[in-house]
Amino acid sequence: MIQAAGIWHISHGDLLLRLLLAVVLGGMVGMEREWHHHAAGFRTHILVCLGSATIMLLSIYGFSDFVAEPNVRIDPARLAAQVISGIGFLGAGAILRNGSIISGLTTAASVWVVAAIGLCVGAGFLYAAFFSTGMVLISLFVLNKWEKQLMRHRRQHELTIMTKDVPGVLGKIASAFGEQGIAIDHVKMISEDPASLEEDEIPTMKLSLSLKVSNQDKLLAAMEQIHAYEFVKWVQSEGKPLYSTSVGISKES
Repeated sequence: MIQAAGIWHISHGDLLLRLLLAVVLGGMVGMEREWHHHAAGFRTHILVCLGSATIMLLSIYGFSDFVAEPNVRIDPARLAAQVISGIGFLGAGAILRNGSIISGLTTAASVWVVAAIGLCVGAGFLYAAFFSTGMVLISLFVLNKWEKQLMRHRRQHELTIMTKDVPGVLGKIASAFGEQGIAIDHVKMISEDPASLEEDEIPTMKLSLSLKVSNQDKLLAAMEQIHAYEFVKWVQSEGKPLYSTSVGISKES
């Protein structure tokens, strides 16, 4: 009976220590996110980790008075399971989508793993908590820089060009990118409906291009050259308009 009491009871000192550890470990991960100006930062990660640890402590030790009841079954993992599934709603709030660009996935994952760290701290599984925190920090700091260096020459850049539908358009645009060493990975053309055109009006088309860019300066130079073509109306880079001209007004006039 004494052994059972030791399992289901925790001293105030140990409880406070675990909560403080949750704050420290969650804050370490949150500091990296805060440093890089992400949606979920220092305080958010602390609260998630502290809340998870508190719920884990409640799940294990909060109902210790009912252990001796014959009709009560204690399941220490029941509340923890709800944290794992429920934290997804908070993580989804950090995910943003702008056109074809999705951001915030790493922050959402960090919130989810911080919740797991909090559960480990609350359960007294401290070795796993410290080891997981170290691995998370290595992933966010070291592997992030390594990934950027590795993918530097394979970065995809989305570009949209509105141009007049005249012969040789695509060839001139491709040549402008080729002169700067930029490869076109994919092209999608959307032509304007001829029925919507007025008499003698030149039809237009929208080009959506996926480019392999290794140097932003070269991309900017190519975009400036393309924008100088009289048949180009506007250029958009990943949904952000960089250059535009009024329809029907020649750049040379």
